[in-house]
Amino acid sequence: MPDAPRPTTDTRVWIKALDHDELADGRVKTVTCENYTLCMTRVGDAFGALDNRCPHQGGPLGEGSIEKGLLRCPWHGWDYDPLTGKAPGYDDGVETFPVEVRADGIYVGFPEEQERERTVCDVFAETLTNWGVQWVFGMVGHSNLGLADAFRVLEGAGRLRYIGIRHEGAASFAVSAYGKLTGRAAACFSIAGPGATNLLTGLWDANVDRAPALALTGQVDVQVLGRGAFQEIDLVAAYGRVAQWGHALLHTSNPAEMANLACKNALLNRGVSHVVFPDEVQALPADGRSAGGPDGRVAAPGITPPAEVLAEAVERLRTAERPVVIVGHGARYDMEAITALAETLGCPVLTTFKGKGQIPDTHPLGCGVLGRSGTPVASHFMNESDLLLVLGASFSNHTGITPKKPTIQVDFERIALGRTFAVDVPVWGEIGVTVGLLRNALEHARGEGTLAARDARGEIAERWAIWRREKERRHGETRGRGVAAAPLFAALSEAADPDAIVCVDVGNNAYSLGRYFETRGQTFLMSGYLGSIGFALPAALGAWAATQEDDPRFAGRQVISVSGDGGLAQYMAEFTTAVKYGMDLTHVLLHDDELGKISKEQRAGFWDVWQTSLVNPSFADFATSCGGLGITVRDTAELALAFEQALAHPGPALVEVFTDSKLL
Repeated sequence: MPDAPRPTTDTRVWIKALDHDELADGRVKTVTCENYTLCMTRVGDAFGALDNRCPHQGGPLGEGSIEKGLLRCPWHGWDYDPLTGKAPGYDDGVETFPVEVRADGIYVGFPEEQERERTVCDVFAETLTNWGVQWVFGMVGHSNLGLADAFRVLEGAGRLRYIGIRHEGAASFAVSAYGKLTGRAAACFSIAGPGATNLLTGLWDANVDRAPALALTGQVDVQVLGRGAFQEIDLVAAYGRVAQWGHALLHTSNPAEMANLACKNALLNRGVSHVVFPDEVQALPADGRSAGGPDGRVAAPGITPPAEVLAEAVERLRTAERPVVIVGHGARYDMEAITALAETLGCPVLTTFKGKGQIPDTHPLGCGVLGRSGTPVASHFMNESDLLLVLGASFSNHTGITPKKPTIQVDFERIALGRTFAVDVPVWGEIGVTVGLLRNALEHARGEGTLAARDARGEIAERWAIWRREKERRHGETRGRGVAAAPLFAALSEAADPDAIVCVDVGNNAYSLGRYFETRGQTFLMSGYLGSIGFALPAALGAWAATQEDDPRFAGRQVISVSGDGGLAQYMAEFTTAVKYGMDLTHVLLHDDELGKISKEQRAGFWDVWQTSLVNPSFADFATSCGGLGITVRDTAELALAFEQALAHPGPALVEVFTDSKLL
């Protein structure tokens, strides 16, 4: 039934709150009328409408009861008159609203809605968007509502998008993956206490892999800090070294400058910036303050290396007969220039695992991944080289770059040069700038006939042929206990778009993907130095976000995540997040009922295999029950069709492949 006409005798807005028979005599009820939450009461034939929030501790009065004629707060037992809101014997009370009993129900009168007042959180959030922040992943809760409302306004204006996740750890992993992929910062968002601590693992992932990230956490009121209030944690201390920059937004803070510094530090230091928002500060008025932005705050990134160092690098490359280029994740934005340099030299290009796919395996100079997750093609050429040119790599022990070969290392961070062991020529310079200068000099040497490097294309093709024959033999291996890794990743490699973004978990699935997935231009994201299980699916949320932007590097690209059953179980509820926001992504699950990598390590260390078995649901049925597509694969012959169907599905899909953990 439509609301009755509003009276014209005053400026109140009248809204129907109850039907006549909805509330019995002596009872109370919580009722929401637009933006107002009321405690509706009834005493005889009289109705009361009180603000639902107790003025002392914020207790929900609508969850209380009328005892001996008085409304009792359910939190601390304070009494109020259920109709007038007055506290007997005291001057304070609860705000009340006028009530009218009409023919069709009980109506409550509210003041005309006032224009929303701009707050310090609006200034802060607007500044983030001015710096290019487009996404917030998080969970709205009681100690971050002011900042959440600022995000709501910006989302309504089309300046920001918000993804509500199911666990804060997924939010920080999504933000870390987004930063690794784009080089830009997104924000993860939580309440105080457990919400903020849940963010820490994903933020450590961003920290150690040098991904820009913003962490925005609620906090208890300033006035109760240090008193052990509910959900109070010393967040600055808790975030310790995970945040390379962190501060609290206080009553006297400049919100625009706080946001400027958070964004600048996250982007330029490629790490985590953390801002704490005490609850009551979030509602402070903006008082006419303007938002900030990056203009005049960030210099051009190009760093040209010193001439004498560049000359030494050129001379070593000019005279090397078997040089090899090794690229890491830090070189991901400069691969066009790097590939051109390698083509000038005719030399092999190897990647770290984090750099997988930066040069396709189909390129005549591409040799795949070096190290524990790599190919024998890559290790052969490092072993046979007489000079290594290492670009944007961290020299991880998993990569195994040998210290026994003459090495030129180029990096835009001085601290990264020679960090693991001394190198022969450390070159401080922006990778793209430096590689361009090296190529110009070497092209000149080639024109003069003084370039010593031998073209390795024929040898690379020969080595790939040897490795592919070996992989083909492994395709036929079976113990009757599940699909082997080699045919699984061969089928996925064939099915995935050449520019797909693939998010990889840790464990046997990652080692096998690094070894068997032949890249044709795909981009790979992983939890590199932290090696955190559970990374893949939340990372796919962050990668999907990047594909929704106007950035031509990522717009519209296919998103795939790969994990074992142990990894997916950690954040499997985020499949519902993907369904809620219509994310077109495919998760490939290797189901072996085991923490297979750990079992392997126990055997290798002569330990008994212990406590690595898993009890699992049907993950495909789970995906279907969430509203996505679930497909089960038990035989190698089913892989191609399953991947085709999942990747064509216009929404979240999961392919559950029953695998043999010993056929890696």
